Amino acid sequence: MKTILCFGDSNTWGYDAAGTAATGVLQRHSPDARWPGVLARELGPDFRVIEEGQNGRTTVHDDPFSICRNGRNYLPACLESHKPLDVVVMMLGTNDLKTVFAASPAEIASCAAMLAKIILQSDAGIGWRPPQLLLISPPAVGDMSRAPDIAEKFADGAARSRRLPERYAAVAAQLGCDFLDAQRVVTPSGHDGIHLEAAEHEKLGKAVADAVRRMTCA
Repeated sequence: MKTILCFGDSNTWGYDAAGTAATGVLQRHSPDARWPGVLARELGPDFRVIEEGQNGRTTVHDDPFSICRNGRNYLPACLESHKPLDVVVMMLGTNDLKTVFAASPAEIASCAAMLAKIILQSDAGIGWRPPQLLLISPPAVGDMSRAPDIAEKFADGAARSRRLPERYAAVAAQLGCDFLDAQRVVTPSGHDGIHLEAAEHEKLGKAVADAVRRMTCA
């Protein structure tokens, strides 16, 4: 059995924008509807998929308004906890677009590269070697006019988000890992412009499954 670790933020955790907007209470997509659940279904019983998503998780930044959101601080323990791993799927960077971090697309990609190097230089893979890495550039930020509180946190976030795929692709090429551009696969919810609805999770899960199959069957 092959083990896949999905390391990400609220779009890996499964934040349900429509449900949250309708109820006023934080809602989460069901396990089967979230893209790691779709990935597990698509890959079948010969694969074990571990979901490691957290709302607000950044690449390397400490959020002054939310504790324990720094992905770099948690990643080594996460790898240690779940090893041996065949593949790590990492999709982070959306929260780095928050105004409080003042990070350019190039800087966000550099931060993602720091995490990628932790994975690729670890002993968390099979036989104490590094696991394979699928680096995903995050979905684009869309129209946030229906969620003004969120929009205030992401000044110019939509424009900057669309410059991430090129930067992430360059990181993947430099490090020799696999790459997927989520912006070619999914679009964000019209409720907040950030999160994925269930139909988009389905698309992303299938796209990741295709990539993982190529990686593990090569």
